Amino acid sequence: MKYLLVAISAIVCSSIVTFASAQTQSKSPTATSAPSTQQLVPAESNIRFISKQMGVPVEGVFKRFTVQSQFDPKRPEASSVSLSVDLLSTEIGSADTEKELKKPGWFDSVRRPNATFASSAIKSVAPGKYEVDGQLSIKGVSQRVLVPVTLTQRGSVTYADGTFQIKRMDFKIGDGEWNDISIVANEVIVKFRLALTGVPAI
Repeated sequence: MKYLLVAISAIVCSSIVTFASAQTQSKSPTATSAPSTQQLVPAESNIRFISKQMGVPVEGVFKRFTVQSQFDPKRPEASSVSLSVDLLSTEIGSADTEKELKKPGWFDSVRRPNATFASSAIKSVAPGKYEVDGQLSIKGVSQRVLVPVTLTQRGSVTYADGTFQIKRMDFKIGDGEWNDISIVANEVIVKFRLALTGVPAI
């Protein structure tokens, strides 16, 4: 009986130690834990572009786009972001121009409906300010772009704002009769605001 009691005591003690160890491990934070799921708030987000035709600014918007974000402001080097823009959703305030933009010489959006961006590196340059290095692909042409981003937070929503410039001819936008940059400027300004939930505190 004495040996039986000793054996039972040993088993009970071992179980308690194992349970305590498991509880401790489950509560310990890991340095590599991924940010929580982040969701776009479409009603508070926009992507716009500004070009010049005969020296006059012309502004358009993309009405539909999606974002995949795993961003941690405190660990930007381990973060990533990608976007897909529906070029068929382009609005520029003129039905004739919007029809023209769908043609092969411009966006060729019937055959290639999406423009994409995928980050390759993200770094912090100042409090709340970041540089996102990545590949922008339009019409099957990819170019490296460096995008400055400013983050602000209000309540549970994080706002990522930025402006960058591309050259349309780099992506064969405006091929053929429209490749005269004295008529339609080569430079195009892209402005965006992405509103996201689930981003950790800055």
